Amino acid sequence: GYSDSMNCRPISKHESITLQGFKHACHAMLYARSEEKLFRRIPVRYAVLMQMRFDGRIGFPGGFVDLQDCSLEDGLNRELYEEVGCTLRLSDADHMCSHVTDTPQKLVTHFYTKELSLAELHQVEAGAVSAKEHGLEVMHKYAIAMGLIRVPLFTLRDGVGGLPAFFATNFIGNARDELVDALRHLRLINEERLASLPCAGTSPQ
Repeated sequence: GYSDSMNCRPISKHESITLQGFKHACHAMLYARSEEKLFRRIPVRYAVLMQMRFDGRIGFPGGFVDLQDCSLEDGLNRELYEEVGCTLRLSDADHMCSHVTDTPQKLVTHFYTKELSLAELHQVEAGAVSAKEHGLEVMHKYAIAMGLIRVPLFTLRDGVGGLPAFFATNFIGNARDELVDALRHLRLINEERLASLPCAGTSPQ
């Protein structure tokens, strides 16, 4: 995996790019407001995309960026095009946070969020199936895309199905913490529900 979330610490984006000997990985959470209803009765409210990786873990689309070749955002946009088959222009304004870790490797992860229209999000979902890296093991890649998935922001009547069950999933690196921070920062679900989720009661920042 990219990192162990317990070893991550926050760092400013500006400071992070001055570090020597560190790799940089950029990932993005794409989301859209939705009037859709599950079973025609459970409001979806927001469609939030994550990604199934080749190793069975859940993460966000994106990948490693070589700062000698391009900026963080240009590298992220290129990775997104390769993984979801759509041109998305994320910018510095979409940057949410950066974290650095020294073990097991020297790595900085940069996390971005981008709101799309529901029609645009549907295009991303459709484009991901025909993207050149969908379901393939590409030797120069560390995170291989096996398909996009939607985060279930609702909770079923049993109190387990939906988002609580999703949080029991095996996430890669600090993707779980990034998801929690994004849901909190963007106010996609209320704080009371967020705090009740497994491993989501507090923010790592």
